[in-house]
Amino acid sequence: MPRELTNAGGSQEATNQPLTETDAAARLGLKVATLRAWRNQGRGPAYVRLGRAIRYLSTDLDEFLHSNRHNPGVGQVRPCPNSEVTHG
Repeated sequence: MPRELTNAGGSQEATNQPLTETDAAARLGLKVATLRAWRNQGRGPAYVRLGRAIRYLSTDLDEFLHSNRHNPGVGQVRPCPNSEVTHG
């Protein structure tokens, strides 16, 4: 039985729950075939092989999402394309 922690809100959250390929793909919004292709290419989130079974840890999926997060425009100031600077 997986260990569970109770947060201050009273709900329970499984810690590092191993997920099947199907569950991991659904969580990432991908197809299972995509995860399999990524594994064969040496890409994608970290995984655990238990014999022939593949499992993904929740923390690894979170880390993968975080490491692939892009925030366009942060730290960049771009002028509007139709704006003109006038000096008075």
